[in-house]
Amino acid sequence: MERKAVVVCVAAGFLGLLSAALGFAAEATRVKASDVRTTISGNCIYPRSPALALGLTAAVALMMAQAIINTVTGCICCKKHLNSLDTNWTVALISFIISWVTFIIAFLLLLTGAALNDQHGEERMYFGNYCYVVKPGVFSGGAVMSLASVALGIVYYVALSSSKNVQSWDPQRNQGIAMGHAQIPPQSTQPVFVHEDTYNRQQFP
Repeated sequence: MERKAVVVCVAAGFLGLLSAALGFAAEATRVKASDVRTTISGNCIYPRSPALALGLTAAVALMMAQAIINTVTGCICCKKHLNSLDTNWTVALISFIISWVTFIIAFLLLLTGAALNDQHGEERMYFGNYCYVVKPGVFSGGAVMSLASVALGIVYYVALSSSKNVQSWDPQRNQGIAMGHAQIPPQSTQPVFVHEDTYNRQQFP
């Protein structure tokens, strides 16, 4: 693997792991129902939690990883390949689609969890008697989707790079370049007339 590919994979992998770790940390530090107190006047008192900052940072790290992979490889839909039935090309296409789907889900989960966790101090109850908190699994789901998105993005990058290398050294194409074709002079289709005496001399010397 080339040095550039190693650097891209390491950078994207680090950001993906960072995003997942921050997502799990946000899940552990989110405001739970047992942390919320209620007052006699019907208000909810929320404690401060680092889940907001952790969720936002996880979303930013995920976005950076996705940006690095797609900036280096470019959009797969805009590339022209001679052999679209190549196995590496198929793997790259599938990984590209699933990576973007998981990225959107993870990004929305992390941002939604962070936004809903941004409640501190005294707030009014929802629907008269309900103090809203982020449900369990929002941040952890975003963390898992972050890992899946970055992993598939790396697979997409490596598969697309391998497809380029195979096509640039295609033996059938190189064979046509290295081996020359024999130059056969065109045969004349016009009839050739031979004098009758010449034919007789060849038959009866």
